[in-house]
Amino acid sequence: MTDRDPHVDAAVLMKQASQRYTAVRRSIVTVLSKSSTPLTIGDILRLLPKVPQSSLYRNLTVLEQAGVAVRVKTSGDTGRYELSERLAGHHHHLVCSRCGSMKDIVVPSAIEERLDDSLHSIAKREGYVMQHH
Repeated sequence: MTDRDPHVDAAVLMKQASQRYTAVRRSIVTVLSKSSTPLTIGDILRLLPKVPQSSLYRNLTVLEQAGVAVRVKTSGDTGRYELSERLAGHHHHLVCSRCGSMKDIVVPSAIEERLDDSLHSIAKREGYVMQHH
């Protein structure tokens, strides 16, 4: 993804949202930044066993609202969390249709450019203006 320290950007986003960048929030960002795949609540709880589940939910909500983390919707009811593209960079997900496992992938820039061109054309044909894919 990106070589930048995610904590620098996370702290800025939290300040812009008038939120504190607490030790618990910092530990969540650390866990998300070290993962090559979006994590479930259970995954994060296993990696941060001292953080109560209710606290994890509250802090993830704040991190989402500040633009630090995003909830990736999957098939079924299980949501997964990862750093936002502002911190982690643009990427896509491979998702197993059987077990639901997920992996982050970075598509080569030449393919991204062709994909963007194609999507812009399709959006224009349908009367839309594409912001991003």
